[in-house]
Amino acid sequence: MNMSAAVRKRLKAGMPEKLGKYEIKDILGRGAMGVVYLGYDPFADRKVAIKVNIVDQDDEHLAQIYRRMFLNEARMAGLLDHPNVLSVYDAGVEGDSPYIVMEYVDGAGTLKDYCGIDSLPPLKTVAEIAFKCTKALHYAHRMGVIHRDIKPTNILFTSDGDIKIGDFGIAKRTQSETTQVMGMIGSPRYMSPEQAQEEEVNNQTDLYSLGVVIYELLTGKAPFQANGFSRLIYKIIHDDPTPIEQHRADIPPTLRTIVMKCMEKDLEKRYKTGTELAMDLAFTFDHLERVEAQIDDEEKFATIKRLNFFRSFTDSEIWEVIRAATWEHHAGGDRVISEGSLEQSFFIIVSGKVSVYKGAQVLGTLIAGDCFGEMGYLSKEMRSATIMALTDLELVKVDATRMEQASMNCQLKFNSVFLRTLIGRLARTNEALTGL
Repeated sequence: MNMSAAVRKRLKAGMPEKLGKYEIKDILGRGAMGVVYLGYDPFADRKVAIKVNIVDQDDEHLAQIYRRMFLNEARMAGLLDHPNVLSVYDAGVEGDSPYIVMEYVDGAGTLKDYCGIDSLPPLKTVAEIAFKCTKALHYAHRMGVIHRDIKPTNILFTSDGDIKIGDFGIAKRTQSETTQVMGMIGSPRYMSPEQAQEEEVNNQTDLYSLGVVIYELLTGKAPFQANGFSRLIYKIIHDDPTPIEQHRADIPPTLRTIVMKCMEKDLEKRYKTGTELAMDLAFTFDHLERVEAQIDDEEKFATIKRLNFFRSFTDSEIWEVIRAATWEHHAGGDRVISEGSLEQSFFIIVSGKVSVYKGAQVLGTLIAGDCFGEMGYLSKEMRSATIMALTDLELVKVDATRMEQASMNCQLKFNSVFLRTLIGRLARTNEALTGL
């Protein structure tokens, strides 16, 4: 956030000494929704970045919008725990101004500094940036968060070449019943066609915006250029991006194809998931780690730790479960378990929904955090019901034989929670039958 000397002097004159328990040391910048201070957390003994919501209260409508965006950022980013997502530690209110306490990344700038024609990164660096952004977005999407404002100024680039995605002010939570920031929001230059038309968006809108960012990191130019907002929106909706090779001839054809696929207007032709995009990047650049359809162990750990089933597990016990489990992906309509099959596995839903069938009768619906397959895991009996995926589905599949290789403490913990889950399921079934 660049500031003139006069603005910095004025902001510093009004800088508080403390916000809550945090000591204020300096001003890092000023954005649309407020000021960002350099703070110090005496309890954790670390520097922090503190964003304070300070807007023009004379414009009540604008102030309300910014307040909602500000609180939305704290709520959305607080759901995420990923090495390439800027961490949110705390949030509070001082007087009439809410504030968010975030991870401070010393010496980091934004990708905006690398989108100029004279400051473009090497191709290898662009590939690494794209790869890390893709993994972070895939994680956020699995957690039900769509960023909706991916652009260079919202992506930090650290001194050691890492990236941190921040500013979730207009992010959307899927499957949420709470009121969210809606309408034509985001930065027009990076909007997907569906976002520009104020249509319903999904995770693919973030992948489109990331494609625009990669395009700029490669060429120093925007894929669509126009005089005026309306003309720009028209081009995004109707025109093809300017071919990359018109700006720069040395971009490998495979990389050009990847970027253009990110920016496909047709959702059926655009990348469906971050993993799909990451795989293409990995195959194109040998120096990138190979990506499988499964998320990496670090993301598995963060995801599993959030599930109610594992709330009482220690970190080491969770790692043991990860080694004894596999990660399954199913599309909506897939049959996960067939009635009458024989399999000794237990399933925990990470994301998505399933229907439970007995014959042709629907017995119920299970959602993220629910479990199924208890009886087969426990008694090696044939499956008594069919499980069908209602939506795209991610599951933790725990195999009984592999769990036997875990430590005794881990087995005892797992069996204890497993039995409580089974007893609860049987009790609910009994209540349902009694009420018939």
